[in-house]
Amino acid sequence: MKIIETLKKTNRTLLEMQLGMVFFGVVCQAAGVWFVEDKGNYTLSLWFGVAFAVAGSIHMCRTLDRALLSGGDASGIVTRGYLFRYCMVAAVLIVISVTGAMNPLTFFLGYMSLKVTAYLQPITHKLCNKLFHETDPVAEPLEEEAAAQEGEIPAQNS
Repeated sequence: MKIIETLKKTNRTLLEMQLGMVFFGVVCQAAGVWFVEDKGNYTLSLWFGVAFAVAGSIHMCRTLDRALLSGGDASGIVTRGYLFRYCMVAAVLIVISVTGAMNPLTFFLGYMSLKVTAYLQPITHKLCNKLFHETDPVAEPLEEEAAAQEGEIPAQNS
């Protein structure tokens, strides 16, 4: 159970995103092997794209952490991080296209796991809660909200 304890210490949202990326990669791998002729190239391109997406998610997490700690220049830090990731993906796509080492569309499909994961996150969140035997906390109303619900604070008409 040492692995579970290590996973609990990591950034939970990042872990959930990365699990979603791997799940998307497995689904694409299972579906793709039936339709492609060059299975090795498909597999290499897809999983390189997924690995690049995982690296991009780590960079995104670190960029957001730096931005939140910086204060004033937060929007600049986020913009530079986005541009860096965008340029890296463009450069890799160009190199892959020029060399023909991998299929650029399949690489891009793997990289898009980063986007698909955003929609899968509620599902991966529930799975991680079951894996770690946790539940989400129930939000407590603020004092003002509780007082307004009981009628102690009159409603403001805007």
